[in-house]
Amino acid sequence: MATSIVMPQMGYDMQEGTVVRWHKKEGDAVARGEVIAEIETDKATVEFEAYTSGVLRKIVVEEGVAIPVGELIAVITDPDEALPDDLATPQAAPGAAPPAALENGMTATEAPATGSPAPPAPDPSQAQVPAPSEVRASPIARRLAKEHGIDLSLVTGTGPGGRIVERDVLSFASAPAAAAHSPAPAAAPAAAAPENVDLSRMRQAIARVTVDSKRDAPHFYVTADVEMTKAMSLRRDTNDAVAGGTRVSVNDLVIKAAAIALKRYPKFNAFFREDHLQMNSAINIGIAIALEAGLIVPGVGGCENKSLVEIAAASQDLIARAHDGTLRNEEYSGTTFSISNLGMFEVDSFAAIIFPPHAAVLAVGKVKEQAVARDGELAVAQMMKATVSVDHRVADGAEAAQFLVEVKNLLENPVSLLLE
Repeated sequence: MATSIVMPQMGYDMQEGTVVRWHKKEGDAVARGEVIAEIETDKATVEFEAYTSGVLRKIVVEEGVAIPVGELIAVITDPDEALPDDLATPQAAPGAAPPAALENGMTATEAPATGSPAPPAPDPSQAQVPAPSEVRASPIARRLAKEHGIDLSLVTGTGPGGRIVERDVLSFASAPAAAAHSPAPAAAPAAAAPENVDLSRMRQAIARVTVDSKRDAPHFYVTADVEMTKAMSLRRDTNDAVAGGTRVSVNDLVIKAAAIALKRYPKFNAFFREDHLQMNSAINIGIAIALEAGLIVPGVGGCENKSLVEIAAASQDLIARAHDGTLRNEEYSGTTFSISNLGMFEVDSFAAIIFPPHAAVLAVGKVKEQAVARDGELAVAQMMKATVSVDHRVADGAEAAQFLVEVKNLLENPVSLLLE
């Protein structure tokens, strides 16, 4: 039976996506769960897995074309099945609009075609632009290269299969030789006019999400001081004992504590749905990761069933692939709760904006030594501030306090993190 493969919605505000690379060609066998394409969203490049087995009978959308969510991009059939007549015509590029500026900075006449029967003559203005297949680079790397005036063909890729990723462009830009390949700055006018800086697609997406969240979800905040002395000792002992390169971070301790607390207070793992709460059985915790181009929140799935070390290994892998641009669909779109940690930036305390459709987000700052009172005497302890931002439609202040105190108690008695 023929299965229509459509552009998936990988994220709360995703409106369109671009197939940046097909991993299969027409006629290839496809297994369910096999990666068949890489899809670029506003925030990341995500590996797209087939949700059925068969043969990739028709690729409807070519690489490099932006397609609205839900539109047909390919057809998978049974091995002996012919392509249905109503799916045999390749899809034209969406939005045949007049030559006005599009979101990606091109005009409509410059946008790449999607395989029409009679392609137009090559546009001379595009003659010097390399095709996407000539240089393999993540969308973030391409944007950074454009901002720094760097020719990607001069950059050595260290990502999967030699793909150029964010760190490669940043390293090239900071190297002395890069100056020779960068355009000379224009002379400043006597009275310089205000400069307009275009927002990247990722920054525009972040703007939409945060505005929607603050407008639609009535936020309130609860903060607590968490003594991390025992937790830091547990972390040190665990890292000394674990082999294989997996290192438990402070963030991993917080993820594990949050996962246990969410099992006991499931309302904070729920979604508000106008007249009811959608209670999520899986605890998929999103990690706020700051990339050069902006913030993404991919997640570690199934935290309710993972040990502390398993969470550490999963988050380490997730962060690496976020920078390489090889996240999977479910990691990008299936989170149920999120954690934001700015401790590495020497931040003591902050309040985060809830990532829709989550009910809450936990923000943690730096673990640092400070004086505390114990039994009437001063002592030095390692302390961390934690703030939970909560959607007031989902929970009230007393419930938020109970949830946060549960996280606090788990971190202050960290042996409990090893028991669940």
